[in-house]
Amino acid sequence: MYAEESRTLPDNRPIVAFFDVDNTLLHGAGIYHVGRAAWKRGFIGFRDLSRFAWHQFRFVAVGENKKHILSAQERALQLAEGHPADELKRLAEDIYEREIQTRLWPETVELAKEHLDKGHEVWLITAAPVDIASVIAGNLGLTGALGTLLGARDGRFTGELEGPILHGDRKAVAAEELAVRLGADLSDCWAYSDSRNDIPLLELVGNRVVVNPDSVLSGYATKRGWPIMKLDPASIRTAKRRVRRDGRVVSKNKKRQTR
Repeated sequence: MYAEESRTLPDNRPIVAFFDVDNTLLHGAGIYHVGRAAWKRGFIGFRDLSRFAWHQFRFVAVGENKKHILSAQERALQLAEGHPADELKRLAEDIYEREIQTRLWPETVELAKEHLDKGHEVWLITAAPVDIASVIAGNLGLTGALGTLLGARDGRFTGELEGPILHGDRKAVAAEELAVRLGADLSDCWAYSDSRNDIPLLELVGNRVVVNPDSVLSGYATKRGWPIMKLDPASIRTAKRRVRRDGRVVSKNKKRQTR
């Protein structure tokens, strides 16, 4: 046991650890796996699946690209139009064990659970639809998820968004709004991401860790002395020790899921 683990302060305000999903918690893009399941069920055609596959290949090979993200999200909205609003969640639940679970980075999942052990709230934050992120969070026993909201009317998707895609600066805005709602001090909070697009989120909190970062984020983090976690045993041990040492202990509250 590390001596620092016994440090408990009287300040019992909640602490939030924000985890990006694609290529931080999950290998690749979650929307692709949902698209693949939709294709198997006959909701979309092979041409549409090919577009999702190309997006997945580009994402894994060169990292997150705003143009490709927007293109994939727009196409997903078009494909969702007219379908029952609860269909996406059912799809996500159906493919979690078959597709998503095996593609989760176990090292990052361990780190999320380290935060839970300290009494912290752990929220996924992603540009993907919140329905998908909520299924992942629920299966991992995390506190909740923030994601893009798809518009619906009379129980069916409209093909439009409820608000902006949760990407870049918008992630930081959503994280700050959640922290205010919970009464959390952002200087106590944590954030984990692999992408340059999440720099606003990383700069928002007092404790940030970049995970398997893209080249731009790697250089940015190195210049500022931010911790960089690679997906190897030594790196994950260091990251877990950091949470145990620097993360204030909070009494555990009931988890709550939200949009």
